[in-house]
Amino acid sequence: MISGLDSSGIIIRLWAYVSRSLTIPSSPQSRRHFLAALVASVVTLTVPFRKAAASDPHPVPRPGITGAKVLAAGKLTKTPELIPLFDSIRSIARTVDGVRCNCGCPSPPDYYSLLSCFEGDGMARNCVICQSQGRLVVRLHKEGKSLEQIRAAVDAKFA
Repeated sequence: MISGLDSSGIIIRLWAYVSRSLTIPSSPQSRRHFLAALVASVVTLTVPFRKAAASDPHPVPRPGITGAKVLAAGKLTKTPELIPLFDSIRSIARTVDGVRCNCGCPSPPDYYSLLSCFEGDGMARNCVICQSQGRLVVRLHKEGKSLEQIRAAVDAKFA
């Protein structure tokens, strides 16, 4: 919350500012106007995806799910700093499979849960939100938190 406004208030004020500045100018727009329009566009495009993802329920962990499909170190040669994260995700696959991903990048049916982001093409290699959610799930699991507690923490931080 900034200056007593919730996120919708900020978006409305930003949109009002941008729409005023997007009238056809008699001279070229300034860098400030361009950046404001760019920020408004990004906010407008990402907010609906984040709200849609946040309203979806967390998935039920699939019976017999394992971390066998999580990318191994050999597939992470371009991002070696992520090897420990992927290894940790692999070791707690059932828990990670019960957490919804909030990044908005994937679309069902290809992605079932946060675990899906670490499998296959390894979308999590390039998505900071997936990585951050994964690190949070791993840390809370190590602390002995239940799946429900982990889901609540993920929702509080990312939804």
